[in-house]
Amino acid sequence: MERNFLYNAFLAGCPSRQLLDRISDKWVVLILCALGGDTSPGQPGAAHADAPKAMRYSEISRLLAGVSQKMLTQTLRSLEHDGLLTRTVTPTVPVTVSYELTDLGLSLHHMTRGLRNWAQTHMAEVLANRENYDAGTS
Repeated sequence: MERNFLYNAFLAGCPSRQLLDRISDKWVVLILCALGGDTSPGQPGAAHADAPKAMRYSEISRLLAGVSQKMLTQTLRSLEHDGLLTRTVTPTVPVTVSYELTDLGLSLHHMTRGLRNWAQTHMAEVLANRENYDAGTS
């Protein structure tokens, strides 16, 4: 079904606002970066990335330190629901489940990579600004 609407996230009822809320979540950004091949820390701000790759649930879970099983499962389902990744079940013993970016997910990954790189590059500056702000408001 093709929809030719003009979406405006500044409007309270616009569905694009809900999508923006969903894709701006830290776990979404990190999952897209992981599946997009951005798993090496590299140098701050470096655009180094391997090729996008399929990953098993356990690989994603190990890579995303601190994510709960419930949150990872919910986030992966949400991304699959939106068509940003595919979930493939391989009938092996035990069953293997892997996740891979779709073309739509890959197009979003290019932006999330920039967000992640920006955060890593500017973290020291942001921390210093927070410290200065906190010192001035005490």
